[in-house]
Amino acid sequence: MPQILPDFSSSVRLKYVKLGYQYLVNHILTLTLIPIMLGISLEVLRLGPDEILTLWKSLQFDLVQILCSFFLIVFIATVYFMSKPRTVYLVDYSCYKPPVTCRVPFATFMEHSRLNLANNPKSVEFQMRILERSGLGEETCLPPAIHYIPPKPTMESARDEAELVIFTALDDLFTKTGLKPKDVDILIVNCSLFSPTPSLSAMVINKYKLRSNVRSFNLSGMGCSAGLISVDLARDLLQVHPNSNAVIVSTEIITPNYYQGNERAMLLPNCLFRMGGAAILLSNRQSVKSKAKYRLVHVVRTHKGADDKAYRCVYEQEDRDGNVGINLSKDLMAIAGEALKSNITTIGPLVLPASEQLLFLATLIGRRIFNPKWKPYIPDFKQAFEHFCIHAGGRAVIDELQKNLQLSTEHVEASRMTLHRFGNTSSSSLWYELAYIEAKGRMKKGERVWQIAFGSGFKCNSAVWKCMKTIKTEDGPWTDCIDRYPVHIPEVVKL
Repeated sequence: MPQILPDFSSSVRLKYVKLGYQYLVNHILTLTLIPIMLGISLEVLRLGPDEILTLWKSLQFDLVQILCSFFLIVFIATVYFMSKPRTVYLVDYSCYKPPVTCRVPFATFMEHSRLNLANNPKSVEFQMRILERSGLGEETCLPPAIHYIPPKPTMESARDEAELVIFTALDDLFTKTGLKPKDVDILIVNCSLFSPTPSLSAMVINKYKLRSNVRSFNLSGMGCSAGLISVDLARDLLQVHPNSNAVIVSTEIITPNYYQGNERAMLLPNCLFRMGGAAILLSNRQSVKSKAKYRLVHVVRTHKGADDKAYRCVYEQEDRDGNVGINLSKDLMAIAGEALKSNITTIGPLVLPASEQLLFLATLIGRRIFNPKWKPYIPDFKQAFEHFCIHAGGRAVIDELQKNLQLSTEHVEASRMTLHRFGNTSSSSLWYELAYIEAKGRMKKGERVWQIAFGSGFKCNSAVWKCMKTIKTEDGPWTDCIDRYPVHIPEVVKL
């Protein structure tokens, strides 16, 4: 009878060999010290009471030696604790959930495109093809000003969107954490393309009547990775300002940046970007440790702006008719891959277990000395992280990272479902993804999560968090739909 099932014995043996190697290398210190400690213990047990007493008396201690040793220990301990970085906790965060009145189903989006681009049917057809393959769902939202025909991107409507998104997210954050506005010591607002005067951070200070000595920052023009730049800035500020609370607001205001021309490379963002925002509370106060959700472990930033192609691959400009929009280069994915490679080269030694680092080093040496054509070893980042939050910039971005990092479908589920339900919400998308993992009840105490974001410039930024307690959220942006997810997302949705 022919064999129906494949022979799994060799793959199973290989699996256990790899597991044995990982355990041996990752616990080499423990496995070395245990026999040494056992040997010392056995030697001590063989000695009689008289021999132990004689050994003790042979150790000549005087008062000066004891005092010097004591002060040396105190000095070393003081230097260690004073130089040790302050722990930064993520107490909680809140994601803005747009009202149903702002939803833009495919049919509505395409009807508006046909009316707004009546003189250019090819641009309409192009947008339809992009939307069919985008990975977005029927419930993504655009601000009220974009629902008009033609759109009305006025300064007033842009401010209205900013107030709606930012104030709603902050109100929810203050309610969830019990934080009073007067207790905010540091405020950071990042919004890449909308930078009015007074700034958005000033708008928040005015609304909530924050203290006059609050340290406020307003970041603009830094793209979809600006959320993690804000986290990095907050971490640095919390190192020099003890007992402080830092509030971060990450958003992108769509109203003034909706492209109304015919250039295909500039029409692409219209199909992907949607309303969204998040408010995050970080703190270095020890009193919040018991209720904090996460502890910040690492932030790694990579900037490829020295390269001209990387600098211009996401570029705000005017088209031939004077319409302002964002031009996305066809080289974007290749540049993002190079930026990711640089980023993981830096973050790998910080997070990967010794077994993966040794394999990577051995392959690198082998390629340099023996055969340059050897396939490079891609470290298994699943050994370092239980969860992945990949910026939901588009289906192609998620596909490429899943392939390059050899991730499973479940590892990228949060990113795909966020793109489907909320679209590309720019710098805030990472927090919708984290909220998805929590809403599914998958985040357990001690687990690590890796946030990866890309942004104009070109930048790739990473943040590593460690969960402080098992989390199951009852509220948040996924409350009314988490039971429906995950959903199947076809390669092409015929419109």
